[in-house]
Amino acid sequence: MGLGNGSTSVLTAKRPFPRPRVPLPTRLPQLLPELLLLFAVDSIYKYGRKVANGQTDAAYRHADNVWSFERALHLPSEHSVQQLMLHSETVIHTANYLYATVHFPAMAIFLGWMFVKKRAHYLWIRRAIVIQTMLALIGHLFFPLAPPRMLHGAGMIDTASVYGPAVYGKPDGDSMSNQFAAMPSLHVGWALAIAVGLIAAYRSRWRWLWLLHPLITMLIVVGTANHYWLDCIVGSALLGLALAIIPGPVTDPPAPLPGRGHWAWPLKRVPVPADAGLGAVPEPATRSTAVPTERSRS
Repeated sequence: MGLGNGSTSVLTAKRPFPRPRVPLPTRLPQLLPELLLLFAVDSIYKYGRKVANGQTDAAYRHADNVWSFERALHLPSEHSVQQLMLHSETVIHTANYLYATVHFPAMAIFLGWMFVKKRAHYLWIRRAIVIQTMLALIGHLFFPLAPPRMLHGAGMIDTASVYGPAVYGKPDGDSMSNQFAAMPSLHVGWALAIAVGLIAAYRSRWRWLWLLHPLITMLIVVGTANHYWLDCIVGSALLGLALAIIPGPVTDPPAPLPGRGHWAWPLKRVPVPADAGLGAVPEPATRSTAVPTERSRS
């Protein structure tokens, strides 16, 4: 019996496999409030778009004004961009597909990645996106705007309904979405927010290629006749306004070179003391070259 108790204690003390560690529950207290906040923002935004629906006369009047204003500024015509894309049915079908499928999933993936990998930058860019989205909702409420595909005389077609995949129904019968919410473009604004967040969070020399995301998105929304150039400009400007009124991310920078700073975010350079992050380096041990004495030989 004594032998049995001893063997049991040995097996208890020495586990054959390490206890599995599950880090996810430790993050749940921080994840759940974020999910609730993002869900609330999305719900308010969608509800606000429905409330703003039905302002048909104002939407078409504003569309004429925007088109005339862009021509007065000598901006390139949205019609010319669409004509270039219409040379290839594959290109226009791909543009319609990207317009219909990338917008929300890309933002969800981006926020999830930043929450897990870059927590300080996540908090910073999430605040900016929330402010940008709420400002865009104000634009939808007070400046209804018919997109170029609905503007008579512009010569643009609804590429989604012609080539597919279609996103919207008929404006008069589509009560689930507000097709007169062209101003500003959150497709472009959110794409720019993703690019800015990734550029700020990483240090690779290739990170600036993320700017291709908002650039391609802008060409897509214009070429498919869903937005004007001015929609894209205002959507981007709202992000700039949000970034200007919130503080940059607070991060622990890697060991910098003496006398240099680091980019905490693209619009603000944070100075770093020359001795920051540099601890005392012990001198390397050297082999003694002294001639051994008689006592040491003995």
